[in-house]
This record gives sequence, structure tokens and C-alpha cells, in this order.
Amino acid sequence: MSLRGCVHPPAFNHLTGIYKKKGSKKKEYGVSKLHPVLFHIFPPKRMVLPCPSHLFVTLFLLLNLLHLHIAQNTTTNFLKLPLLHIKPLTTPSQALTIDSHRLSILYSSHRRQTLKSPLVSGASTGSGQYFVGLRIGTPLQKLLLVADTGSDLVWVKCSACRNCSAHLPGSVFLARQSATFSPIHCFNPACRLVAHSSKLHRGCNHTRLHSPCWYEYQYSDGSMTAGLFSRETTSLNTSTGKQKAFKGLAFGCAFEISGPSVSGASFNGANGVMGLGRGPLSFSAQLGGRFGNKFSYCLLDYTLSSPPTSYLIIGGGTSAIVSGKYKMSSTPLITNPLSPTFYYIGVKSVVINGVKLPISPSVWALDELGNGGTIIDSGTTLTFLPEPAYRQILTAIRRRIKLPQLSEPTPGFDLCVSIANDSRPSLPRMSFILNGDSVFSPPPSNYFIDTAVGVKCLALQAVSSPSGFAVIGNLMQQGFLFEFDNDRSRLRFSREACRQL
Repeated sequence: MSLRGCVHPPAFNHLTGIYKKKGSKKKEYGVSKLHPVLFHIFPPKRMVLPCPSHLFVTLFLLLNLLHLHIAQNTTTNFLKLPLLHIKPLTTPSQALTIDSHRLSILYSSHRRQTLKSPLVSGASTGSGQYFVGLRIGTPLQKLLLVADTGSDLVWVKCSACRNCSAHLPGSVFLARQSATFSPIHCFNPACRLVAHSSKLHRGCNHTRLHSPCWYEYQYSDGSMTAGLFSRETTSLNTSTGKQKAFKGLAFGCAFEISGPSVSGASFNGANGVMGLGRGPLSFSAQLGGRFGNKFSYCLLDYTLSSPPTSYLIIGGGTSAIVSGKYKMSSTPLITNPLSPTFYYIGVKSVVINGVKLPISPSVWALDELGNGGTIIDSGTTLTFLPEPAYRQILTAIRRRIKLPQLSEPTPGFDLCVSIANDSRPSLPRMSFILNGDSVFSPPPSNYFIDTAVGVKCLALQAVSSPSGFAVIGNLMQQGFLFEFDNDRSRLRFSREACRQL
């Protein structure tokens, strides 16, 4: 990589974030207390690099970003957070529309190479949302966030109100009422990891105490969130049953929010997004480093009249729970430099009722330009497959299904069957053969959904975009424990182990 256009970093004291509240002593957040973060988000066409003489200093600073101050004796503990499922939409056709909108956002950002949209979260869309509670601030304020493996940034709705009686408890984060709220200084290296708001950013003056880092994330559909890139204390329950405070969580305090992806009915009352992607700014990366740098979840069947509780586990607690009891299958996680946030897995083939379909391996491949491949995503409801693979799977299931097929399927679906006269219908079984020779065999209920009384439809869709990728949505994941191990770069899963969480 060429070093043309390299720049000299500012003086060391300029890299110390300083923030002072009225009537309080000056606080300094030195770089020695920060946690590892590397610039990983869609790079600009021309990247500015530090000169060789300063490269070591720059790497040292980046390798010390966002440190979370927690006790050292937590290696055997883990965090266990309940996941709440909210289904705002009434029909599968509406769910398909929202899923398609989410994918268009993901694909658009996947192709773009500018800092305009460094992170993309479509978590706000889709009927199969999973929410997680987050308690932040001093005193604690509880907010409800969308859990999203398709983005990195943690952000919440914020208000700078002094008289906050107009805000219902838990509707926004009241920054002025927290004694531990600390905006990141604009000259802090962490500020370089986020795109700056042209509307809110007034220039950075390192000699002034009040020069915060203003961020902005603009999505491809025009939606945006902007505000202060900040640090705050969060309190979570550990596996021991005790609450533990984690200081220095980096997050976006959003004062400006607009657009369908982050507001309105589709956001369904959420107060923000908890990014669980592979980047170091994600919630799982910031906290998971102290708990084995992994996280897991088990999405239980939300169609039941009394759905069981699903859980998000931060840390290595899953291994302790299921060790020696259940077999965990494993497949490598693949890194795509073009889209480093997403969790890519390798699909080798598909089997229907024991017969391997003649789908070319190139259909599933991630090419040298970063196009194609398959991601596993908690924010998308249905599963989207490459067009050639989808057509073969659809044909194979049509031939093997014994139930009456509807001549006019539910809008948006290609195959629907009548189960009016069959209380326990027999449906074709589908399995995915993954890299590492592991087999993912979801039950038919994960890819056939009820669209009307006595009607089930195949919950698969085709991806026709040349630069698009396949998506394993949360409906297909139901009933399985998934463990995302970033240190070993692998995804482990088990259907039986899900019942133990």
C-alpha cells in the first residue's frame, strides 16, 4: 500500500479526550485506558496513512482504544440477557416487503466505498425482531434496543433536556441526568472511527474543553442518526446472578433521528440498536473481550401462544452449559474485507430429502470483489438464497411435496400448500452442507410459515442482485443455539443445546 499522502499525527497531549462538567473536576481519559479498535469500516477510495516514523505510535493508540474497566477475575463468568420478540406486522407478505427493504440497504452499503455510510443497520426493519434491554447511566436508565448481528454501532435515542417531564421513562436516554455520561473529545483517536456530522460538527479545537465528537450515520434510503459519540457506564447481570458495572462503553447518543429505517412503525418502539457485528465497536466486541470474545443466542419459537424466553449470552458461558452434554457442529467464519461487519459462512451444497442438488459451488462462493457469499443475520426474518440455488431448491421441493399446492399463492411467495385437512403435514426436509463438513438441518417449520388459516408457504426468497449475498434469517435459525467465536473465527451450533439456555 502506498504511503503517498501520509500525515503526521498530532501531539500526544492532543490525543487525550477531555470533558468537564459544570461544577465538577476535570476528567481525563488517557489513551492508556482505551481498548483495541482498528479501522475496519468501508474505507474511502483514498486512505490517508500515517508516516512510517509514526506508524508504531498510531498502532499503539489504536490498540488501546475503548478499554472497559471491569474486574480481572471474571473469566469464568458470562452475561445472560433476555431477548424479547416483537412482531409488529400482521402478514408474511408485509414481512417480505420489510425484509426486501432491509436487504436493499445492506446491498447498497456493501457496494459503496465511502465514509458516508460506514455502518449499516437494517435491524430496525423486519417483522421478526428481537429486542434486548440495556441499562446505562448513573443512575441507571433502561432502554430497549434491537439486537442486530448486521451492524457494529451501539446507539440510543438521546435528549439533552433539562426539564424532562415530557419524556416517558425508558423512551430516551436523558444524558444530562447521568453523572457518568462523557462525550468523546473530537481529537481522540476514537472519533476517527465514525463519520462526522456536517450539520452538527462545528470543527475540532483541541485547545477547548468542550469539543465533542459529533457523528452521523446516513443510510442508503435516506434514514439517518446523528449525535454525540460518547462513553457511558452500563450495568448487566453476570452468570453469578450479580450485577456488574462496565465503564467506558462507546456508543452513539443520537439527538437527531429520521427516516423509515430508524423510526416509525417499523422500528416498533425501540430506543436504538445494539450492534453485534464483527467490528470492535460492537457491543459483543467491547464486552466480549473480557469473557472470551464470543457471544451466543438461542432464538426460540415466537409463534407459540406462550413463547419461551430467548437469551443473548455475552462470553463463553455456552461452552460451560453444554460441554459434554450435546454435540456442537462447527463451521469457519469467513472474513469479507468489503463487508467486515457481517458473519459470513461457507455453503457447499443443499440436500432435499437426502438427495444432493446439482448446484454449482460457484453459486455460493465469495468472489475476489467481495460479492456473493452467505451471511447469518438476526435482523432479517426470511432466508434469501442465490437465484440459481433458489430455483433448484424450489423445483426439488415442488416435486417432493404431497400436499395440495395452491394455484394462487400468497402474494410474494412462489409455493404455498393447503394443510386444511392435515393437522400434522409431512413436508420435505432440507439440509445445508457447510464448510468443515458440518450439516445444518432445520425443521420444516423454519422454512414453511403460516400465511393464512390452513395455508403454509415456503419462506425462501431469491437474490438476483449480482453483488448481493445470501442471508440465513432468524426464522431459519429458530430452535438452534448459535455461538459466534471471534477469537477462533468459527460458528458453532446445536439444536439440542438450545433447550439448556
